[in-house]
Amino acid sequence: MVLNHVWGLFAHPEEEWKEIRKENCGIGRCYCTHVLFLAAIPPVAGFIGTTQIGWHLGSGGAVTLTIGSALGISLMYYLAMLVGVFSIGKLIHWMGQTYGTKQPLPRCIGLAAYTATPLFLTGLMGLHPILWLNFLVGLPALAYTVYLLYIGVPIMLEISKERGFLFSTAVLAVGLVALVALMAVTVVIWDAGIGPVLSS
Repeated sequence: MVLNHVWGLFAHPEEEWKEIRKENCGIGRCYCTHVLFLAAIPPVAGFIGTTQIGWHLGSGGAVTLTIGSALGISLMYYLAMLVGVFSIGKLIHWMGQTYGTKQPLPRCIGLAAYTATPLFLTGLMGLHPILWLNFLVGLPALAYTVYLLYIGVPIMLEISKERGFLFSTAVLAVGLVALVALMAVTVVIWDAGIGPVLSS
């Protein structure tokens, strides 16, 4: 069933992680029933928000992007999230040996995919690009994502809570470094002239 774990991750996360572990979902199935749909929320909402609604700078009218510019950015954003989930899952798989666990790659990718659920859902805020509102909603979503990671790692990787805490902290640190690197690459790309184009 498509998106069948979303509610459970918010209502009863520990029990839901155990259900996810029992499923032993393959990479393709995990992507087809969860990641492909949820990862589309932020770029689609962002596309609509930046082309149809826009944001206000000072007392002027709404600033919007051209359809072509927003479409290109949205597609790259979507692709980056799909690759990002796989990369974090691969990293978890590789790091597992250090923490005394060797789980199959699909389980590690599932851990990364389901952990990102709150961030995917928060992408709906892109429909109305107001910086303070996005920050207000995004901060709790980020906190809950971290919470899911710390709960999910010991269950999915079948290690003690103590080792799970250390493992989760390591994954979180690498994730933050990757985020900073991605932001730096974005700045370089935009500086090279491949960036958003404002509609006239």
